[in-house]
Amino acid sequence: MSEKNSKMRQEILEIPDAVDRLLSTGADNIRAAAQSVRDADPRFLISVARGSSDHACSYLKYASELLLGLPVASVGPSVSSIYGVDLRAKGSVCLSISQSGQSPDIVGLTGSLRNSGALTIAVTNNSESRLADVADAVLPLHAGPELSVAATKTFVTSLVSGLWLLAEVKEDAELIGAIQSLPEYLARAAQCDWSSAAETISGRSLFTLGRGPSYAISDEAALKIKETCQIHAESYSAAEVLHGPVSIVEEGFPVISFAANDAAEQATADAADALAEKGAAVFATTTKVTRAQALPVVRTDHWITDPITAITSFYSMVEAVASARGIDPDAPRHLKKVTETV
Repeated sequence: MSEKNSKMRQEILEIPDAVDRLLSTGADNIRAAAQSVRDADPRFLISVARGSSDHACSYLKYASELLLGLPVASVGPSVSSIYGVDLRAKGSVCLSISQSGQSPDIVGLTGSLRNSGALTIAVTNNSESRLADVADAVLPLHAGPELSVAATKTFVTSLVSGLWLLAEVKEDAELIGAIQSLPEYLARAAQCDWSSAAETISGRSLFTLGRGPSYAISDEAALKIKETCQIHAESYSAAEVLHGPVSIVEEGFPVISFAANDAAEQATADAADALAEKGAAVFATTTKVTRAQALPVVRTDHWITDPITAITSFYSMVEAVASARGIDPDAPRHLKKVTETV
């Protein structure tokens, strides 16, 4: 990993403590919100977010659908903020995720959905924010200050907070136990050596892959490569990459494939191997690959929490790549920590 002691690197190493703090102090909020969800008995969920927070929502979409059988619709904030439409949301639960809780479009849509009859839950690192003010329930992330522009510990705590909420709704003791044990696994994940993959990220483009909950992690990984390394990255489902996108793969083209210990692992490994056969330099978070290179990975006590350790290991790698390219990962060009869109 990089020798530079960037804020991003510091915050990656703080992820286990941030999650432990959330688990130690967030239980009352989580359980109260879970009871409200059970009382509402929703037919579907709505997610509201942008950027990394939207990738957290994508992960939670899969979690809701796989664990609870409840479909999740991602609604673009512009439906309310730009087009002025109030959706008919009675009988739904709205999950809004925002690190700062300040973006007017996220706040506006959440308030509109609440007025239309949705139970609104805000996941934010700022419990005094405008988003918190318009929500029925607030789940503080307890991540502490995050100074690097690239969200790391707030992304991971958003995953944990939302998943914990769903586990409490389901009253799934096994999953709740796996969530409680995450800090020790995250501490190990932050130290995983992905330098073999980092060495191949030297050109202008790469693919990230995933399927199921790991597809959301692939989306987040592609965004982080773009914003911290100034390298174009595209995220694809492992089920889709062998259609049109495979045409641009050439010898040494870098690919990072995310796979958890779940029902999609073998199919994801097969897609990774197929790309490796075409000359790509493919690295995967699974030992089921035969031609691609398996990355060191920390498995957890539940298949649906595996992606959380995988993104933590990736963050350590991408910070090192940025630093090696002479880029300050704490202050990517053209970006600022809080982006307020309308």
